[in-house]
Amino acid sequence: MCLKTWVIPLVVETPSTTERCRLLLKSWRSSLILSPREHNCLNGELKLVDRQLKRLADHHLRIAVFGRVGVGKSSLINALVGQNILSTDVAHGSTRRQQAVVWPAQRPGLPHVELIDTPGIDEINASGRDRLAAKVAIGSDLILFVLDSDLTEPEHHALTTLLAQGKTVQLVLNRCDRWPDAERQPLIRSLRRRLPEPYRSLPLIPVAAAPRRPQLHRDGSVSSELQAPEVVALQEHLIDYVQRQGDVLLALNALRQADRFEASRQQLRLQQHRKAAQGLIGRYAAAKATGVAVNPVLLIDLAGGMACDTALVMQLCQLYDLPMPKAGARQLLAQLTGQNALLGGIQLGLTALKQLLLVAAPFSAGLTLAPAAPIALAQAALAVHASKRTGTLVAKELLTSLQRQGGQPGALLKRLARQDPLVHHWLNAHPRRSDVDLQVLLP
Repeated sequence: MCLKTWVIPLVVETPSTTERCRLLLKSWRSSLILSPREHNCLNGELKLVDRQLKRLADHHLRIAVFGRVGVGKSSLINALVGQNILSTDVAHGSTRRQQAVVWPAQRPGLPHVELIDTPGIDEINASGRDRLAAKVAIGSDLILFVLDSDLTEPEHHALTTLLAQGKTVQLVLNRCDRWPDAERQPLIRSLRRRLPEPYRSLPLIPVAAAPRRPQLHRDGSVSSELQAPEVVALQEHLIDYVQRQGDVLLALNALRQADRFEASRQQLRLQQHRKAAQGLIGRYAAAKATGVAVNPVLLIDLAGGMACDTALVMQLCQLYDLPMPKAGARQLLAQLTGQNALLGGIQLGLTALKQLLLVAAPFSAGLTLAPAAPIALAQAALAVHASKRTGTLVAKELLTSLQRQGGQPGALLKRLARQDPLVHHWLNAHPRRSDVDLQVLLP
């Protein structure tokens, strides 16, 4: 009798992108150990990260409504939630601080969505607008940028700041009831032309949050009567977008915020190494300058200088506790070769001249030794410059490779961008500009 053996295939489900982000961020946060200095300097940033991680765990999405004073941000939120929760004022500027309103629309998988009303961006100076835009960008997952006319300079600047943070922005043209269709489309085309170059395809939806209709009375007077809001297209678009990508928005924003924290932490550590690196470069520069100045033999000058440069590279790698990657080493070698070719040629000429003066000394009763001292000083100064330049190039390459490598959250972002088409599309559609200034970290 023949017995059949049934093999049941084992199916292992691959975690979703959102779940992978949650797991990695939970592991990263639990293993994060800060020094007392890091804790004091980065405590505020860490609190922001923890808030975002909690929102990620609770599926709590925040949509910020952003724009100039009087464009109808509060009216738009009232229209979306279907209640007059936020106060509005015809004199404008009634919102003085951020206010959160729960959006009661049904969204499977995302039980908590808040609409955040923000102060008008043109009530404060340029630096204040930058701070407000950065604060809104960090604390929200999606931004509704509300306009009511063509794009102004403050709006353009604020929009550029938000987009540079890598935020997802939805443009909303409010008070569209003021323009007939023949005028509305040219206005939208003009708006798009004035948008920053890479973002002219941003979605833009016309709405009328609090439309008014003129009413003629029997006594001949005219007044305006409030009509029902015209926001259905925006509501449907937001609900669909949040259902499809809300969880991904939460997860990737949490990763980006954790990556930003790691970048701040790395910068803080590198700033601590800056003075030590300066001292180390100074010592090697002094040693190299002394050797070149007192040594009359050309080949020993070159060999000693190369040995000093090699030792300096190794010492800086140890000081920063960073490896020199192969690509960085090749680029550094090319830079140092060009530098040494130029400086080496000058050193060769000075060394040959110094040797000639020393050889001629017996025949000139020592008179030719007088110019040898200034030549030795010039060689020493050149050696100091070469050592400092070498040290700066090494430090810059180490810091650049550290930026490319990033921490755990940044590494996962890059890996997800390669493996997940949705993440790849999202990151390409909303790239974040790096504002790190390496110059302040270089010795």
